[in-house]
Amino acid sequence: MNKWIKMSMGMLLTASLISGCGKDGSTTNATDGNAGTTKTLTLGTSADFPPYEFHKVVEGKDMIVGFDIDIAKEIASDMGAELVIKDLPFDSLLNELSSGRVDMVISGLSPTPERAKQIDLSDIYYKAEQAVVVREADKDKFSTMESLKGAKIGIQTGSIQEDIAKGIEGAKLTSLAKISDIVLQLQSSRVDASIMEGPVAKSFVKNVKGLAITDAKPEVEDDGYVIGVKKGNSELLTQINKTLGELNSAGKIEEYVTKATELAESK
Repeated sequence: MNKWIKMSMGMLLTASLISGCGKDGSTTNATDGNAGTTKTLTLGTSADFPPYEFHKVVEGKDMIVGFDIDIAKEIASDMGAELVIKDLPFDSLLNELSSGRVDMVISGLSPTPERAKQIDLSDIYYKAEQAVVVREADKDKFSTMESLKGAKIGIQTGSIQEDIAKGIEGAKLTSLAKISDIVLQLQSSRVDASIMEGPVAKSFVKNVKGLAITDAKPEVEDDGYVIGVKKGNSELLTQINKTLGELNSAGKIEEYVTKATELAESK
């Protein structure tokens, strides 16, 4: 092999190794040996959770949008970083975070004690009620939590709703990674009901014919939603909390929720 080709390949390999060595878990890409670098903040999310995060064709291009994504963009902007989004199964998010493959997780994440042992959690940025979704014909049949005893319930794996469903006497659970798959189970009568976040339930009922939200009210100590970072990444956590505080003070998060809900409901 020509020695100049060998040297060029060596330089490329060195550059690729440098690009993976972010100081705080984020990726820093070296550029031609110059002092300037591009910092990349990698977000892990499960983008089937409208209006939090979901796929939407915008100007002919498939995009991941939602109010969680708007928040993530603000965090990256405040850090002077480029946001990179990884769409992952919900039940794999914490492992991806702990392994360093993503820098933060935003995906309707509740601050449970179990999660707090595995990762570090931000301040609460939003709260929402839980809802029970069924086929329209079964709205009156499952109007209370008591009526769900023995029912077949579709639930998202690893979610707080899965914990709620496990507390329902005799319930037969079908745990799936994606909410959209649970909706298909409902439509095909493979499950009788599902427990979802209120905004998520409203979005699917609005867009999927034949579904309804019942009067049943799941009881849960709702502490709201947080952003997760790898254990010990205090620098990133401090920046996240700073951005969240500023967004809440300015009323921006409610604006993001309204915008994302309208986007999720639009054709």
